[in-house]
Amino acid sequence: MQDVLSQGEIDSLLAALTSGELSLEEAQKTAAPLIKPYDFRRPNKFSKEHLRTLEMMHQHFARLLSSFLSGYLRAAINVEMASVGQMIYEEFIRSIPSPTALAVFGLKPLEGPALLEINTQVIFPMLDLLFGGPGTSSDQIRELTDIEVTVARRLVERILEHLAQAWHDFYTVEPRVENIESNPRMQQLYSPNEVVALITFSVSINDEERGFINLCLPYLLMEPVISRLSVRQQFSRQAGGPRPEDLERLSHWLGFSRVELQVVLGEAEITVHELLQLQEGDVLVLNRHLNEDLDLYVEGERKFGVQAGRVGQNLAVQVVSLSGEDMNGE
Repeated sequence: MQDVLSQGEIDSLLAALTSGELSLEEAQKTAAPLIKPYDFRRPNKFSKEHLRTLEMMHQHFARLLSSFLSGYLRAAINVEMASVGQMIYEEFIRSIPSPTALAVFGLKPLEGPALLEINTQVIFPMLDLLFGGPGTSSDQIRELTDIEVTVARRLVERILEHLAQAWHDFYTVEPRVENIESNPRMQQLYSPNEVVALITFSVSINDEERGFINLCLPYLLMEPVISRLSVRQQFSRQAGGPRPEDLERLSHWLGFSRVELQVVLGEAEITVHELLQLQEGDVLVLNRHLNEDLDLYVEGERKFGVQAGRVGQNLAVQVVSLSGEDMNGE
């Protein structure tokens, strides 16, 4: 809103006009209100902060997708986020080439469909790799066959699993593919003027630029969780500490970790000459008494005091103290 001039500012402006210090054109520029055009057919429902958060989330998704596709297709696949913006649904549909691979999917518990569009320049080389080919595609423009649609659906399902992983800290969703279409003009899922967020990814296969993947997130779908896209909400969730389910998951997987254990029986110092004269059956006197605990190292760190023994036919040790201290605290 334009500031209102005070009486003193008005008097100064009139005095400058009268004296000739200020021309009429300059005065009009000074007094002209700041007007910005606004198209009511294209309202901006996603703020800049929302788009920045979407950008950060889907940069992570692009990294996950690059790693997954490279291993899954056994080729050098690089996915990079190209742009994040908002437009109306009709413009998005008209911008998609036809034919294409357009996946309509849900993100439960959010209500409403989202769309993932993969250019034919991208989907056909990926299908060729899945079928055992070198990852090339012909210049012929055609729709996907029934077999290709089935295989593409499975590929999209795997891609959406990584989308859910990238969204994990933002909101827990369960993607589910509803159908795969080739003609985007038939997908009138929303009002033509409905605002959508469009995230575009560029894809290269074996160091060759191929095409784009477009992720369309309608505002109606995102509205229940739009407040979570603010930076303040992101920091507040991080400041709240880890969630119980995260700690439980971490504890579960740590239980499967392998660690290296080493038991030191003792040490002895000898000369190089004595070392060269050692033969089978020679005895070395170690710097440890018979009833003294041995040191158990975990990944190179001294953690326990132990006593040597046997379990069946195997050599073993029994933990008797922590941090190398004996049971009597000596």
